[in-house]
Amino acid sequence: MAHAEPASLVDYMRQTDHTADAVVAYGPAPSQVTELFLPKVRGPHPVVILLHGGCFLQQYEGFAQTSALAADLAGRGYAVWNVEYRKLGEPGAGYPGTFQDVGAAVDRLRAEAPKYHLDLGRVVAIGHSAGGHLALWAASRGRLPADSALHVADPLKIGAVISLAGIGDLAGQGKVFALPCGDDTLDRLLDTAHRKAPYADTSPAELLPTGAKVVMVHGVFDPVMPPYTGRDYVLKVQAAGDKAEVVTIADAAHFDLVIPTTRAWTQIVAILEREMKALSR
Repeated sequence: MAHAEPASLVDYMRQTDHTADAVVAYGPAPSQVTELFLPKVRGPHPVVILLHGGCFLQQYEGFAQTSALAADLAGRGYAVWNVEYRKLGEPGAGYPGTFQDVGAAVDRLRAEAPKYHLDLGRVVAIGHSAGGHLALWAASRGRLPADSALHVADPLKIGAVISLAGIGDLAGQGKVFALPCGDDTLDRLLDTAHRKAPYADTSPAELLPTGAKVVMVHGVFDPVMPPYTGRDYVLKVQAAGDKAEVVTIADAAHFDLVIPTTRAWTQIVAILEREMKALSR
């Protein structure tokens, strides 16, 4: 039975935690960990990198709730790399730690791929809200300035990004993000008080083109990141020469996109299937 929509934060937080097939630490901190959910069929498996939201803040769990999505996607034949990262309120979070965590977690897939029969030629990143930003950023790492603390020589290639109510332009849309997440959240995340160009290596809009297909998904009733924010970012991506589109889902708000019993999630799964098929060609 489909969940009644629009869904609330309480609906999102009350989701059942699912047990992963493997847990992989990519660093010493408690939050430097990923969960791997595997299909019951033989590989090689297409890979979904899943990044939770929560305003980059420690107070929102995020990781536990995305396990419901991960279990659902594994049941559909995808290997799901459910990524945790240090959030504001935890030691080492912010710049550069939070971004380095995401990069290290993504690149760790190379070491795990042979053991778990992962197909790294078919990788799609899905992120929600703040995680939508991190998914877009993860796909842009090949464009990072060489002098950036976030730069690595050979970042794992991500073929497509499905951003669920995410923010792609930190400079242009930061005030929209601040309304639900706090006026100082991005300043704390990016260390704007001490950096001359805080968006240069952290905002996906500053790192275009990436070569990754971008799909910005928004619920029509979303007050956190309304559909026009996705539309505006898509125009930037297209102007830079990459493929991009915005999808607006009727009767949905911010959290319908990340509860696997909603009609909105059914539409997102269809988008994922389409983008994975495109990577197989």
